[in-house]
Amino acid sequence: MYSSINPATAEVIAHYPQHSTEELYQILGTAQAQWKAWRETDFSHRAGLLKKLAQIFRDRAPQYGRLISDEMGKIKKEAEAEVSKCASICDYYAQEGARMLAPELIEAGFTRSYARYEPMGLILAIMPWNFPFWQAMRFIAPNLMGGNGPVLKHAPNVFGCALAMEEAILDAGFPKYTFTNLRIEPDQIGLALEDPRIKAVTLTGSERAGMAVAAKAGRELKKSVMELGGSDPFIVLEDAELGQCCQTSVLARCFNAGQVCISSKRFIIVESLYDQFVEKHKEIMEEIKVDDPQAEGVGMGPMARHDLMLELHKQVESSIEDGARLVTGGQILNRPGNFYAPTLLADVTPEMTCFKQELFGPVSSLIKAKDEADAVRLANLSPYGLGASVWSKDVERAVKLAHQIESGQVFINGMTVSHPALPFGGVKRSGYGRECSHHGIREFQWVKTVVVK
Repeated sequence: MYSSINPATAEVIAHYPQHSTEELYQILGTAQAQWKAWRETDFSHRAGLLKKLAQIFRDRAPQYGRLISDEMGKIKKEAEAEVSKCASICDYYAQEGARMLAPELIEAGFTRSYARYEPMGLILAIMPWNFPFWQAMRFIAPNLMGGNGPVLKHAPNVFGCALAMEEAILDAGFPKYTFTNLRIEPDQIGLALEDPRIKAVTLTGSERAGMAVAAKAGRELKKSVMELGGSDPFIVLEDAELGQCCQTSVLARCFNAGQVCISSKRFIIVESLYDQFVEKHKEIMEEIKVDDPQAEGVGMGPMARHDLMLELHKQVESSIEDGARLVTGGQILNRPGNFYAPTLLADVTPEMTCFKQELFGPVSSLIKAKDEADAVRLANLSPYGLGASVWSKDVERAVKLAHQIESGQVFINGMTVSHPALPFGGVKRSGYGRECSHHGIREFQWVKTVVVK
């Protein structure tokens, strides 16, 4: 039995029964039978249903947003925006999916030759709690459009969100079991991957979970896509616009209580601007109101789980022991729920915990760089590479630096985000494969070459 607990009050919201192994196999069998019919539908039919689904998300943004807040603590405006963003990805693939999967003519000296895309079948997705609708839908939408059968194993603390997405999909007119929810334990994930009806897997989560699932998928010779952790750099050059830069830097750390894999976590500032940046960042961070996620004027809610808050606090304390300077925050707030103070650590160096590890919470780590070359060196001195940003009034200079940064994406003078039309994914230990854009819809398609002589 799984329990959903409100992180703002510590109250139990609901209980959800685990699927037994027998139920797992029955669900996969039913989903496989439904997929064989779904793959024969045409793109226009799928697109029409996706457009209906998009409208449902828009209409139900307040309802589903409240569910997100209750299950994982996201503040009201952020939660409703997440649901609306799900509508955008449904619209995007409804509009562009058929073109993205159209056969590609290839000139190779034959009478005719082309590559065509064909759906693989049932695709297992193991998804996290921090964006319980968006991260699932950026997998579900392209795979529904592409003729696959999405099978979702969501995080146990957001099973209510998983059921709400299933409700929306059915209400849009998709046949039952075109999309499937699983409530299973880690050992059952292995059984699912061994099942021949599961053709591939995608995981968004921790590095440790990614390694385990990728290894299992490799043994089964099944394709995998991994979107893992990040400890991403935010490079500030001496000519950056300090006000906008600091506003964005604080937003990056306190949006969703800092529980965003792609958001910047290591702030690398050239020394001529460093002291000013520290003071401005502190000033803005201390203005954030931390409270009930449904209350008006709140800038940050609780962290999603108590154990993760305790782990974050240990990392902060370890970093201070390593020599980091605590500028503000650094404490668990004395109230019910999982509330952690927005925290600023300055004078961070590469041997410290907050530089080497990902701090998945509202903590900023500030690092002084000698110049732009040193900033790039420090940015790349990490095993992760998911998203980065560079700040400078000289855009071309910033673009040249972006080409030197080891990361899946780099934003100039803006916060890193995922967008339906842009390929999203990491390098190094942040994972492999891509979501969104035409890259995302093609990840789980067989590419078949057809040659006519």
